[in-house]
Amino acid sequence: MSRLSTDVARRLPARMVAALVGLLVPLLALLGQAAAQPVPLRLKIVGGLGGVAQYTRHEAPFWLSRVPQLTAGVVQAEIAPFDRSGIRGQELLRLVRLGVVSYANVLLNLAAGDDPELEALALPLANRDQADLRRSAALLRAGLERLLRERYDAELLAIYIYPAQVTLCRGPFAGLADLAGRQVRVSSVAQADLMSSLGAVPVVIPFAEVVPAMRRGVVHCAITGAQSAAEIGLLTVATHVSALPINWGVSVFVANRTAWRALPETIRERLGAGLMQLQEEIWASADQANLDGIGCATGAADCPAAQRGHLQLVAEPPMESLQRRLLIDAVVPAWLRRCGTACGAIWDGTMEPALNVQAGGR
Repeated sequence: MSRLSTDVARRLPARMVAALVGLLVPLLALLGQAAAQPVPLRLKIVGGLGGVAQYTRHEAPFWLSRVPQLTAGVVQAEIAPFDRSGIRGQELLRLVRLGVVSYANVLLNLAAGDDPELEALALPLANRDQADLRRSAALLRAGLERLLRERYDAELLAIYIYPAQVTLCRGPFAGLADLAGRQVRVSSVAQADLMSSLGAVPVVIPFAEVVPAMRRGVVHCAITGAQSAAEIGLLTVATHVSALPINWGVSVFVANRTAWRALPETIRERLGAGLMQLQEEIWASADQANLDGIGCATGAADCPAAQRGHLQLVAEPPMESLQRRLLIDAVVPAWLRRCGTACGAIWDGTMEPALNVQAGGR
């Protein structure tokens, strides 16, 4: 203590010195505790489609509530859906590679414009049910990881799905084979290939614009999830629905590898485990959402009134032979024309043994 400080202390009453010490001791203790607390890691997440169950019930609550719990408050996240953030889904992987976006949920059908290999998991009619889709995801995951790492410096952390994509029309139709001549909203090039092979006219329209497009007659039908259709009000416009799964919307949750590796190892482990659990929850939810969506579309009593429709369920005729023919003659060959030998190798090395459909067709 300096001579001046000593002099001041001598002049102060002992009672005042004691009071000052009493104030300083807890203050110093608080400062020490604050210094010992880790600085929160703040992550910005670009999420999937806003306004649908995957985002509102699973993705957003995971990052906003569960991640702080998983990491004991070390990680705090904010999340916004890509389609409400001024970001084009087609550009997300490039933004991840550049480090502009560190964490993103990327729809494969949108990203496949640059990399058709990404569409293998979402090809129409390749998976009859979610069990088939799980098998396909297991077969293709290693290839997805490698492609994302090599081309986009991205780490694959989870694979999410949306409910089965089904067909809703304004006006009666007798099934998939009865779409010839109709304008059908599609969300991917592969869906467009399928519709063209049926004699329908594919029209690419963003999800948020489907309802006004059908109301104005821009499209007669739309391929989308049944529950998603209820959530955006499509059941007030459409009159008929087929429960036949065309395919599933599939997305990948990825991280820029530099950003991911910069996190402490323990945090990566906790987030990785949490994301795998989230993946399973989303898959289970999508399966139930498909059942609930068809029920709501056709007026099931247990459906919330706000989402209940009165659509007629289309009784699809037995279609296994037609589906196989379309897959062999239209869907896979069109995909190969866009992708080339790389996709042929992917298909014959993974999907051909499971489906008995070679890339060359048979």
